[in-house]
Amino acid sequence: MRGDLAFLAAALGLSFASMPLYAHLRDRSSVDPLESTGRGTFVLGSFIRSWFYWLIGPVVRTALRFGVSPTALNLTGAGFGAASGIAFACGNSVLGGWFILLGGTADILDGRVARGLGVASPKGAFLDSTLDRFAEVGVFAGLAVYFHAHPLMAMAVALALGGSLLVSYTRARGESQGVVCKVGVMQRAERLLLLGFAALLDPGLSDWIGQPPGTLLAFVLGLIALGTVGTAIYRTVWIATRLSP
Repeated sequence: MRGDLAFLAAALGLSFASMPLYAHLRDRSSVDPLESTGRGTFVLGSFIRSWFYWLIGPVVRTALRFGVSPTALNLTGAGFGAASGIAFACGNSVLGGWFILLGGTADILDGRVARGLGVASPKGAFLDSTLDRFAEVGVFAGLAVYFHAHPLMAMAVALALGGSLLVSYTRARGESQGVVCKVGVMQRAERLLLLGFAALLDPGLSDWIGQPPGTLLAFVLGLIALGTVGTAIYRTVWIATRLSP
């Protein structure tokens, strides 16, 4: 377990150490040609988002050089979601957390690769969004098994899953009626980061504070449940007030 935490700390340390270099090199006036105009706001801010895009730039360029299919990356992300669910169901939260973060990275890569190859299309956007939902169902199904002995936590998992799907559904339904809604917290990026890092850190931190395994993960799941259901309700009201009677 200590080895996992040490590896995570080293990886994060090296990544964050590159921030000053990125801040020095970046051109504030330039427009990212691979950025999607349809994304909502990111809770950690645009600097963190653009820094992460810069950090994974070599991976994107390699994928473009070899003509990696965006659909293959979509399927890879869904596969990581299913693998994460299996890991949680087997009681391995650390492995589940790594799979969540890897799936999230694949999800980011597919859109940037599609735009880089010039093959972005309605079909690709549909597959991207739909396979993301499959990945989330896989993760939360595994978490339901992980917390099966705790009824309240099983309910929190169900609410977190339902809320996550509703956050996406309210936006999609609003757009079908001509109302674009990107407001609210706990969008997919925030959910992935919170859940992924909570799963990775849970064994060590729960033990450090003298609590049983799953304590940190349970707390974060409660936050996700509240945040997603709250955002879904807010979006429902926000969209409804902008539609004609």
